[in-house]
Amino acid sequence: MRKRNVRAAIAAALCMAVLAAGCGKKADDPVFTGDKTEAPAYQANLDAIKSSAYASVDNLDLEPGTYISVIGRASSTPYWNQVKAGVEQAATDLNTALGYSGNDKVKVLYSAPDENDNIDQQVNILDEELARYPDVIAISSVDASACSVQFDLAIENGIPIVAFDSGNSYQNIQSTCKTNNTEAATTGTKNFCEKIGDSGEILLLVHDTVSDTAKEREAGIKNELAANHPNVTVTETIYLDQLDMLKKQIVAEQVGVTPEELAAAEAGEKKEETTGTGDASETIADAASNAASSSADESANETAQEVDNELSEKMQQVNDGAAKMSDEDAIQYYMEKHPDLKGCIATNETVTQLAIKTMDQLDAEKHITLVGFDAGKEQVNALKDGKVDGLIVQNPFGMGYATVVAAARTVLEIGNEAEVNTGYVWVTADNMNDDTITPFLYE
Repeated sequence: MRKRNVRAAIAAALCMAVLAAGCGKKADDPVFTGDKTEAPAYQANLDAIKSSAYASVDNLDLEPGTYISVIGRASSTPYWNQVKAGVEQAATDLNTALGYSGNDKVKVLYSAPDENDNIDQQVNILDEELARYPDVIAISSVDASACSVQFDLAIENGIPIVAFDSGNSYQNIQSTCKTNNTEAATTGTKNFCEKIGDSGEILLLVHDTVSDTAKEREAGIKNELAANHPNVTVTETIYLDQLDMLKKQIVAEQVGVTPEELAAAEAGEKKEETTGTGDASETIADAASNAASSSADESANETAQEVDNELSEKMQQVNDGAAKMSDEDAIQYYMEKHPDLKGCIATNETVTQLAIKTMDQLDAEKHITLVGFDAGKEQVNALKDGKVDGLIVQNPFGMGYATVVAAARTVLEIGNEAEVNTGYVWVTADNMNDDTITPFLYE
């Protein structure tokens, strides 16, 4: 018999003894305990979760000391703070419902990289958690395919896996708690196009090239544009995890290094990093003047060397200039590159904040329409100030909560839905103070 069931039996026996002793009160007399049931402050966040089974910890009869490990993508951004808050609230509600305290408590630990979306840190955290043998692991994968070895090890050791926020390509995922990213991106794109008059050039800022969230949102935006907004043109798609390379491309263009020469230099540097051999300058020389460098003629060789030296100096300028360039400067370059630009769509909290900061330093009279994701303090203030025209706001608190529920259901082997939709809302300056919206703003 489970420990909790034993306690329940003892409690029932004590209750019967009290009843048998009696207190002289009629059975039908009303009893006022002073308790008043009120909906929690976070109820709206739970109501947004579909299905409702993941909005409650009822009937999750976990064993005392059950360990649920939850691994996120960041530890301190507004969005991930809300995810963590939802995780911790679910843990509190679970232990309250089960009557657990002390060492009997269900342990729910949220861990995440210190640096936002750091793949290496997340893999290290996963390794550490596997060594602790949790009853279940829930993870929001930075890279959808980066942890397959660890996942195999988890399954071999009887540790099931739940995904949240970002999906995962691993076949043994028990359930995924996430925003319907395609639908959310489509909604945001429709509203964005209405605001720019359904025509013109736009810029996409996508948070990475590897996560399912980024891929789904980018696809949702571009599919909606292609299907219903033929006069809206994406002039540039900028991925945040490729921004360092874009900075080099910007400086290379300014100092006269061709794309081919830059590519050759980057290939030489990568070769040197991986093998400890290879010279980037040699690769540049090959790309610049293969014929001259292979000539037996002494003067031709001297000319090739001069070309090599000149390119090497320019590449040094490229690397130095890129290192000094801020992310905002890089985005600004692309915005100013297209003088007819009418708007920008950003696909998560980080790139939305980056777009806001870039807009602040633009010396432009015209307004560039900006639609982004999530609702941290910077986004909400920018919405109030008219710098942001609309936000697709997810439900990170509800997502964290639902993830713990899905993990508990996995441990109990009572079945899970393959995908749990944790909801989103479309927020503008006109509706941001509505009662249906304010629970989702986490400034």
